[in-house]
Amino acid sequence: MNSDGSSVTRLTNNSAIDIFPSWSPDGRRIAFTSDRDDENSEVYAMNADGSAVARLTNSPAVDGLSSWSPDGRRIAFVSDRDGDNEVYAMNADGSGATRLTNNPGFDTFPAWTR
Repeated sequence: MNSDGSSVTRLTNNSAIDIFPSWSPDGRRIAFTSDRDDENSEVYAMNADGSAVARLTNSPAVDGLSSWSPDGRRIAFVSDRDGDNEVYAMNADGSGATRLTNNPGFDTFPAWTR
């Protein structure tokens, strides 16, 4: 929608839960969390108009809460793939996922600095 609340546009249309959208720095893509393909949440990205939806993570664990890097080349996200919520980063195409935190605390809602 526009900043004044006008022109609301639905970008996803399915029975899944699509949540936690995150705009890419250039405004062309949106990363989000969805359970559309299986029983757990994964990270997806799509064009700003809702087209070209791509699944970026594929894990038996819950992945989500994505955040774009300032240059748009990486995405941070949260996953419990190692048995505990940890912060990971991956390339914007979903490749090269790397765990960034490793502690028994509840690591969540990653954000990048500029």
